[in-house]
Amino acid sequence: MSVSNVFEQLKQNFNADAASGLDLVFQFDIEDDTSYHLIINDGQCILIEGEHSDPSVTLIMNADTLQGIVTGETDGMQAFMAGQLRAEGDMMLATKLGELFSIG
Repeated sequence: MSVSNVFEQLKQNFNADAASGLDLVFQFDIEDDTSYHLIINDGQCILIEGEHSDPSVTLIMNADTLQGIVTGETDGMQAFMAGQLRAEGDMMLATKLGELFSIG
């Protein structure tokens, strides 16, 4: 599965109710592929290729780790502990991804 397909799947699993009242930007830096960012704004989710100038949190990983997390094969916290996933910015927002998107 390509990185763009993985992000499309993630976007399809968006839980708008959990995003009510939020205004966040999740930057995904994919080390061996294209970077994307997700803009979450009051129940809406917009996927944009490339980097955002001021993301709320940046998640850095390779394409395999991204696919594993989105499909549910890889636990995000375990990937973080194993050094496969790094976060910069507001680390607590990274934990919100599970609420905002149905993973697996």
